[in-house]
Amino acid sequence: MLVVSGGSTSNAVVRGRTGESVVLLSGDLPDVLTDRSVAELLDLAAAVLTDDEMGMFRDCLRALRRGERLGRRRVEVGGAVLTVYYET
Repeated sequence: MLVVSGGSTSNAVVRGRTGESVVLLSGDLPDVLTDRSVAELLDLAAAVLTDDEMGMFRDCLRALRRGERLGRRRVEVGGAVLTVYYET
């Protein structure tokens, strides 16, 4: 398992033993998703996620910044799966 955490809030990007990727977000969304925190999240994610997963993650971040409530979101594109959880 690979876990990368950090940033200005308690966030983590995880690659599980079976290859699944999970992004854990915390804080009051979308307020915590400032330009700086999004840049930090993308830096964290780049250490773990594939190019396809990074694209999906960017899409999720855009939706969250618009105020959409994703809850648990599992996205699959071409066999690549990304799960994003957030906690308020």
